Amino acid sequence: MEKEYKTITKIAGPLIFVKKTEPIGYADMVKIQTPSGEIKTGQVLDTSDDVVVVQVFEGTSGLDVQTRVKFLGENIKLPVSEELLGRILNGAGKPIDGGPEIIPDEKIDITGAAINPVARASPSDFIQTGISTIDLMNTLVRGQKLPIFSGSGLPHNEIALQIARQAKVVGKETSFVVVFAAMGITNEEAQKFINDFEQTGALKRSVVFLNLADDPAVERLITPRMALTAAEYFAFKKDMHVLVILTDMTNYAESLREIGAAREEIPGRRGYPGYMYTDLASIYERAGIIHGKKGSVTQIPILTMIGDDITHPIPDLTGYITEGQIVLSRELHRKGIYPPIDVLPSLSRLMNLGIGPEKTREDHKQVSDQLYANYAEGRDLRGLAAIVGEESLAERDKKLLRFAAEFEDQFVRQGKNENREIKEGTLNTSWKLLSTLPENELIRISPDTKKKYHGKNLP
Repeated sequence: MEKEYKTITKIAGPLIFVKKTEPIGYADMVKIQTPSGEIKTGQVLDTSDDVVVVQVFEGTSGLDVQTRVKFLGENIKLPVSEELLGRILNGAGKPIDGGPEIIPDEKIDITGAAINPVARASPSDFIQTGISTIDLMNTLVRGQKLPIFSGSGLPHNEIALQIARQAKVVGKETSFVVVFAAMGITNEEAQKFINDFEQTGALKRSVVFLNLADDPAVERLITPRMALTAAEYFAFKKDMHVLVILTDMTNYAESLREIGAAREEIPGRRGYPGYMYTDLASIYERAGIIHGKKGSVTQIPILTMIGDDITHPIPDLTGYITEGQIVLSRELHRKGIYPPIDVLPSLSRLMNLGIGPEKTREDHKQVSDQLYANYAEGRDLRGLAAIVGEESLAERDKKLLRFAAEFEDQFVRQGKNENREIKEGTLNTSWKLLSTLPENELIRISPDTKKKYHGKNLP
């Protein structure tokens, strides 16, 4: 039942405070009519015995105490159908590509629900991104949530676009869909995303949500939920495999803080609300595979670490909830290496579930461990070489120092449109690097595997 009020008592930022006489549901939709006749939409953010707090999506300019507020008694819903594929929508789920309105099969509540742990199936299928540092050393597995930790000015958006273009489940003919949601981006970035999706043809299998920096902060809070609702529809109703890329979760968390300040909440760490952990988990935990369902939702959230600080609340809490992280390096970026992924602090906790003889190749784990060990040692030796000079090092140390440089130049570095296949592209490149070291020093690789691949002329 719709209830209409003219009892606004206070307006603060994007929020209005309405006196009430009857029970109002949390997260209910609200229609707001300004004195000039303009219609705005909002959502119930908080409700108590005598006051309802409403966040207004279009901002509160033009509102006053004469404004009419109507409670619609239902939550925000996203109209979904297969027509969403190939479409570009704003952060509130409205088409902005000049195309027709979407005729929905159904409308789904965007709040969603975390997957019951008992219903979750264990992720096990390898997703090939075509980026060697991810595929070999921080493998993405279908149903996983694997964030990218970046810094301002680093090319995380280019990496996101490259993954969106190239990602696929190898060896299986499956319907693969990308849902791309950008929050708080500039008009210039939005144009770049649109052009990239259109020119590369990736848009045909994608749904794009764009929330711009000048859009209301409250819209930013529903954008990832819109994207995940679309993803769940394709995964669990249409049996597709969906990769969701969310950029930038830092902008999302800043909006959360802004709304918290407007509500005069007691702040937690660095001014962020105390419930930020729960709020982020309500987004990240919507990834996974459900027993008995053919589809899956895989997530790559991207966040820029403020001041490159990995202990900042946003990356810190994200790391607790997700299954690993891919860390971008400013040092590699300064050297002109793309993608500047630092494999040493990066980690994929589900990697071992998605690699091996039937999925990638039998030497995958051993090669990854050996590259990691040699590169870590080579990186450490750079500090020593800077003090005593390279010529003072032992012969083995010089080899490892050269190995670290070649690893960055040949393995980490690749083109923005270079799509490396896991066996011929990534694993064979690794063996060319390992073959520059004596066989007896490759202690993390079994004798049989060395015999098969070391020093061989691989394609």
